[in-house]
Amino acid sequence: MNIDIKLHQKDIPADIDLSKYKSLGIDCEMAGLNVFRDPLYLVQISSGNFDAHIVQLDRDNFDAPNLKKLLDNKDIVKIFHYARADIAHIKHYLNVDVDNIQCTKLQSKICRSYSDNHSLKTLIKEFVNVDVSKQFQSSDFGGDLSPAQLKYCANDVIYLHKINTELTKILTRENRINLYNDCLKFLKTRVELDLAQFKDDIWAH
Repeated sequence: MNIDIKLHQKDIPADIDLSKYKSLGIDCEMAGLNVFRDPLYLVQISSGNFDAHIVQLDRDNFDAPNLKKLLDNKDIVKIFHYARADIAHIKHYLNVDVDNIQCTKLQSKICRSYSDNHSLKTLIKEFVNVDVSKQFQSSDFGGDLSPAQLKYCANDVIYLHKINTELTKILTRENRINLYNDCLKFLKTRVELDLAQFKDDIWAH
């Protein structure tokens, strides 16, 4: 399987129009999950056609108007895996509120009660029958990127459309789609709580 991987410096080039797609798989690479300490390094985007556009951001100013316009486009469905972390970093560093979101980790946790593993690797293996390597998951994405790192980044987005479709089928079959949609409505509030540094379960006693 050949993946069309394109690395872009600072922003998506003006001559590449990803807004023509109804949905996009999106993922981010950060220095860690602490949004205030760990900067946003990369944003990966796929149309679901075995393509991956990887934007290596300018961390001096995070000036990426074409990328920001795409993320801000409310007509495009954005499919994430663990959207909570990604959209928090996007909001903090790119100053964009992402709408029209799907989250495959959230879908999996609600409909795959037969499993306690909701990693992207597990979902790709179950629904696409591909065993992807996560060897470079903890590598440094802040500098020059190796071909292996670029392939890892591409693998994180090219399968999201298929996984989202399959998990939606299960959610619908098990009558949990409304529960999932209600959770999505709370997602942006959960991100706001994260950015306000409320890490505990606010519903707990």
